[in-house]
Amino acid sequence: MTDKTRIRRLPERAVSEQETIYSILDEGLVCHAAYVVDARPVVIPTLYVRDGERLLIHGSNSMGLARAVRSGSPLSVAVTLFDGLVVARSAFNSSANYRSVVVHGTARLLAEDEKFDAFDLIVEKLIPGRLADLRPSTSSEIAQTSVIELPLDETSAKVRSGGPEDDSNDLDQDVWAGVIPMELVPGEAVPATDLRDGIDLPDYLRSYQR
Repeated sequence: MTDKTRIRRLPERAVSEQETIYSILDEGLVCHAAYVVDARPVVIPTLYVRDGERLLIHGSNSMGLARAVRSGSPLSVAVTLFDGLVVARSAFNSSANYRSVVVHGTARLLAEDEKFDAFDLIVEKLIPGRLADLRPSTSSEIAQTSVIELPLDETSAKVRSGGPEDDSNDLDQDVWAGVIPMELVPGEAVPATDLRDGIDLPDYLRSYQR
């Protein structure tokens, strides 16, 4: 643990087990990446995948995040899984159930020869089985895209679960209390409007889960 990763607010919710941290990152789809450009803080949402002890984030060569990495800006990347609204008997004790990870570090842009494998890895981790159906990425597509590698050397995680924690003198209030669970559930796949007839939905999309 470093000064960057120490949980100061409600430290009892801190999680240090690597297995739990990795499971949160693997279930998530979107991270929020924060960086500094021209002395101005910026936060953007983007897709990511975890590959071992690193995060891989891809996007356009011209995006601000890639420019920030080129200039040496440190990054902070947050992933949050929202598991439920905690409905307490008072506004003060109302809360949320969540699992979150924050990663701090200095990222690097992958070299051209590294990006082909990284692209394949990103596709396969986001949609397992998809890579076998796709044509290979072209050199032009690779050249137009950046892949950012952020080591998982400095991470902090925080988890809240369970019901409301009301003050004892509020327990007699005639007010409902409990939890409204929330979860991200894939819907039924919608075909593209220009999809040719006779192309069936592949099994790996029919049963897609995080």
